[in-house]
Amino acid sequence: MNDAATGAPRAHRAPRIGVVLKGWPRLSETFIAHELAALERRGLALALYSLRQPTDAATHPVHGEVAAPVTYLPEYLHDAPSRVLRAWRAARRLPGYRAALAAFRADLARDRTRNRVRRFGQALVLAAELPADVGWLHAHFLHTPASVTRYAAALRGLPWSVSAHAKDIWTTPDWEKRRKLASCAWAVTCTRANALHLRALAPDPAQVDLVYHGLDAARFPPPPATAPRAPGAPVVVLAVGRAVEKKGFDDLLAALAQLPGALSWRFEHVGGGPLLPALAAQARALGIDGRVAWRGALPQPAVLERYRAADVFALPSRIAADGDRDGLPNVLMEAQSQRLPCVATTVSGIPELIDDGRTGLLVPPRDVPALSRALAALIGDAALRERIGAAGCERTRREFAFERGIDRLVERFGARVAA
Repeated sequence: MNDAATGAPRAHRAPRIGVVLKGWPRLSETFIAHELAALERRGLALALYSLRQPTDAATHPVHGEVAAPVTYLPEYLHDAPSRVLRAWRAARRLPGYRAALAAFRADLARDRTRNRVRRFGQALVLAAELPADVGWLHAHFLHTPASVTRYAAALRGLPWSVSAHAKDIWTTPDWEKRRKLASCAWAVTCTRANALHLRALAPDPAQVDLVYHGLDAARFPPPPATAPRAPGAPVVVLAVGRAVEKKGFDDLLAALAQLPGALSWRFEHVGGGPLLPALAAQARALGIDGRVAWRGALPQPAVLERYRAADVFALPSRIAADGDRDGLPNVLMEAQSQRLPCVATTVSGIPELIDDGRTGLLVPPRDVPALSRALAALIGDAALRERIGAAGCERTRREFAFERGIDRLVERFGARVAA
């Protein structure tokens, strides 16, 4: 077969993997970009399909390293009616149309929402426009992206897989998770707690694999030596993450306000999010706003600079009212890679990373007095900061290596899709 553009013989290419994402690129999902870039370096050919248009003004350098083309599916069906109609007409001729429609109707009977209809419409577009050389579909997140992927895979008669993370697991009803796990070839997730939950819902527990995101040591090299802290200089407490309920930043501000008056400290937050105005107002009400800096969302090189300028890292994760929660936050591994002692909570997979009292300090979620005591211990004791920071760095680099997870993903995708 010849190349349509040049007329030259076309080289054999392995089937591509179509990766379905909530949005691309996104500053808050750097771990996905790292994974995609690493899979391409291993020789896997990818095509990206985004359910949303990008909303972040900036990007991380790693986004530019991903060579795969990106196709944006209609975010709202009414914004692209002719595209959706063309897709429906084409999809009706696909051999899997009846099976996909039956799956959609069964789901709609349990979830009679516009969002459910939108998922099927996006799947019609994905299936109708999917190039012939895409032989596998993979969804990042078990909620909306997996729904679109499941329907599109049925339409095209393709195998599919899913990476499940945090909110997508705990805000999706069990009936829907069971259906998706029964339909996909395999699933991976990033914490032991997640894996145990999903294995209990899967037809075959071996179908669900534990694959930590891990730390990419090439992107987070050890910090350079720094000059000793000047006597009396404030200890910098850093938090990185979107300002949303599950991060517990309101608890962190309350804990900082309870610190003994003799301690000298400053607090920095990096990240965007809808709760930023409320958090800034809380800091003013607590009388600590003069010690707080809101940095906003930053690209990864600038985030690395903030890690290296800090002395303590804090992430008081909790379970949100809708069940949303962290998995194993990548920012904890990133902070530990820079020898930052971490204070966190016993939520989800965090205890899988942090050994309380040795590689970090753990407190119960929503326990503001305990959080304040842990912060006070680190702020007031430079030797403790050094000991815990060094132990956390050593364990993260030894046991949570990024390439180990990539090895497992390449193995899972198998020779059919590897170049």
